[in-house]
Amino acid sequence: MSDKSAPIQSLFEAPPMAEQERMLEAILFATAEPISKQQLEGRLPHGCDVSEALTHVKKRYEGRGVHLIRVGDGYAFRTAADLGYLMQKESTETRKLSRAAIETLAIVAYHQPVTRSEIEEIRGVSVSSGTIDMLLELEWIKLGRRRMTPGRPVTFVVTQVFLDHFGMENTKDLPGIKELRDAGLLDNRPPPGAIPGVASDDVDTNEDDDQDDMFE
Repeated sequence: MSDKSAPIQSLFEAPPMAEQERMLEAILFATAEPISKQQLEGRLPHGCDVSEALTHVKKRYEGRGVHLIRVGDGYAFRTAADLGYLMQKESTETRKLSRAAIETLAIVAYHQPVTRSEIEEIRGVSVSSGTIDMLLELEWIKLGRRRMTPGRPVTFVVTQVFLDHFGMENTKDLPGIKELRDAGLLDNRPPPGAIPGVASDDVDTNEDDDQDDMFE
């Protein structure tokens, strides 16, 4: 007599790991933005081991033209760093951010969560609304929790879009002072304690600095 319960039990069995990996590949290749493990678990059949499948997929693509990387709490396929030059023709040419925007973004990244008044204190100049609005529009920074201080000022933090754009898993991957100098982004003058990577002579105390164009 055949066991009629077997087909029913099979409905609750997870697919083989090789099939789980194929499913992950299909989802990740079809998704432009990083997707979290929780989202992947919601799409895959019941019982799938997303963590193990991600580990296998990541290992499989090591040394290939694309890598599986973690961005914040999400995962995405990205072009291998040494092959990035091949994508130059496909990229959109953009103008450089103003110094005010770069300094503001750097302060948020290195000091988050940080309030607008704290940004101004570190920079030594006022921060125009245009600078903050532009960084918010780029989705490189976002509003964080309000401080439990008088006035309940809002804080700013960097976003997953920022991390993805610069190929970082989290802010722990931000370059240090030595790395910035080795890359030619800083001179050898000692930076002030409050601003990583910004020399004191580079800080303009002119409050009109942020009134310039957002892009140079």
